[in-house]
Amino acid sequence: MPSKSKGTKATFPKKVKPMLATLVDKPFDEPGWIYEVKWDGYRALALANKGKVSLVSRNNKSFNEKFYPIKAEMEKWKISAVVDGEVVVPDEKGIARFGALQNWRSEADGPLLFYVFDILHLNGYDLKKLPLSERRALLKKHLPASDTIRLSENFDTPASSFLARASKLGMEGIMAKKADSTYVEGDRSTTWLKIKANKRQEVVIGGFTQNEGSSKPFSSLLVGVFNHKNKLDYIGKIGTGFNVKTQKEILLQMMKLKSTRVPFSETPDVNKPSRFRPDPPKAKATWLKPQLVCEVSYAEITSDGVMRHPSFEGMRIDKKPKEVIREKAVSTKKVTSEYTRAAKDGGRKTLLNPTENTQVRKVNGHELKFTNLSKIFWPKEGHTKRDMLNYYYQVAPYILPYLKDRPQSLNRFPNGINGKSFYHKDVTNSAPDWVKMEPYTTSEGEAKNFLVPEDEAAILYMANLGSIEMNPWNSTIHQEDYPDWCMIDLDPSAKNTFDQVIETALVTKEVLDHMGIKGYPKTSGSTGMHIYIPMGAKYDYDQCQLLGKIIATQVNQLLPEMTTIERLVKNRKNKLYIDYLQNRPKATLAAPYSLRPKPGATVSMPLHWEEVKKGLKLKDFTIQNAVARIRREGDIFKPVLGKGINLARVLKGA
Repeated sequence: MPSKSKGTKATFPKKVKPMLATLVDKPFDEPGWIYEVKWDGYRALALANKGKVSLVSRNNKSFNEKFYPIKAEMEKWKISAVVDGEVVVPDEKGIARFGALQNWRSEADGPLLFYVFDILHLNGYDLKKLPLSERRALLKKHLPASDTIRLSENFDTPASSFLARASKLGMEGIMAKKADSTYVEGDRSTTWLKIKANKRQEVVIGGFTQNEGSSKPFSSLLVGVFNHKNKLDYIGKIGTGFNVKTQKEILLQMMKLKSTRVPFSETPDVNKPSRFRPDPPKAKATWLKPQLVCEVSYAEITSDGVMRHPSFEGMRIDKKPKEVIREKAVSTKKVTSEYTRAAKDGGRKTLLNPTENTQVRKVNGHELKFTNLSKIFWPKEGHTKRDMLNYYYQVAPYILPYLKDRPQSLNRFPNGINGKSFYHKDVTNSAPDWVKMEPYTTSEGEAKNFLVPEDEAAILYMANLGSIEMNPWNSTIHQEDYPDWCMIDLDPSAKNTFDQVIETALVTKEVLDHMGIKGYPKTSGSTGMHIYIPMGAKYDYDQCQLLGKIIATQVNQLLPEMTTIERLVKNRKNKLYIDYLQNRPKATLAAPYSLRPKPGATVSMPLHWEEVKKGLKLKDFTIQNAVARIRREGDIFKPVLGKGINLARVLKGA
């Protein structure tokens, strides 16, 4: 059993979201990484607690009946554990074959194995925050001996030769994992990388063809992937890789989904001649509701986005159709160089150790005393003040450009998100002498001072006061009347869904595109979304607000049933409020990368427009996974602080 230093005491979880890997283009050899086989099967999480077992897919679909031998084996366990692994059916050489897994119905169809590669919970302790190397040691020590459930070994070998060997054996590929990586639920992390030996892609079946005169159940599957607008893009037809028995089974599933509507964004030409088939057989297409997912292997993607020589590998029951997008490999060099840079600057893992309740640290040459570090700030998740301070230390280089030289109205939560909060504007007699201040005068004529952060020490000073969120002005003290950005705040009512927020954001983008403006979206971290437009501190607040009003009005005209630009809450009729009035002096919104005092410890996260689509959730970005994402993506919000738009040209076009 792990000691308290080997995990956090916690109740047994009801469900767990799997950590996901990022696809990279090449193998690499770097210190601090371990390598594993990428098994060709179904990812599965197993929760075993006092004889009760739940074996589930990556989208929480039960595998208990389908893979009953694994469930039966785990019911014998004397330990209480949550493990992560892959269900496979190997061939006579021990190589996992996805097709064999597809056809597995009982033990008469071959051996069913569960290769376990991680352990997340053990005998009352949550292990997710332990380094992978320590979790692997605990897994090896405590995994019960079994012919059905096996440890997925890791290998100390050069990745290039390991991948070459995997390719020669016909395996899917290899995994590279940082030995010190924590397990972050639901995160597609760059601390876990997958390197494929051959090209594979999950696709959605949108139809099938029947060639004239053919006796086969069908001739080919018409498949696609979803794009960022939630439309199904056609990427090819699959005519090989299945036998007649498999075709009959697939046809039974497809006939239940027949539709008169073409599901693809553009109707594919199923009789289009090619260089290899200048006179193709006449084929008739049957369209389907896009609900079935399968996996294909292929040679390459052509210039028009279609797979060359695709071959059917098997049906997938463990992924939702809307999650199927074109998988693009990230540059290995880019990913690994980020960790190399992090190692050079000390890794910037954490600032504060996990035990002492009061600690003193020197930051930017200033001595800071951090207190009450074990105080719980997010009760449901168990995140502490220490966790918050470590987060701001790690993201300080990214958030500082949006806070530097901008007065702050501190929103303090000294006892966490469920405690009493208050605003703290005047820091005249409380801030240390090294903190920069900006004078202001109250309506009663009193002289007071805002806090103006200039460096990371100031950010941590604010956070230590219980300022969970950072709320900067739109302008700096150097040009107070000239904002750096114009913002559109999409503020939903209690009656609006977040999918409606997403729809409004996408319509806002259409309006901006029409006006020739590039906008930059981020989640608010609370209930809505923010869209920023770079202004370059060239225009005053009145001009900025006018632009915001023009944009908000056009969006409202396109979505009149859902949105409103009414300032008064009583006049909004439970519609989503498109707020452009925040474009005024001294108004604030949560900074990009700021934590929010909300359940889940959510983060206001900048997004690529491709990510703004149905299914996006505010809780996709939290204190647990934000740092890994920011390091992976870099500061994608940076253009907001750039040159800015040409307002005269924009207004002329409007």
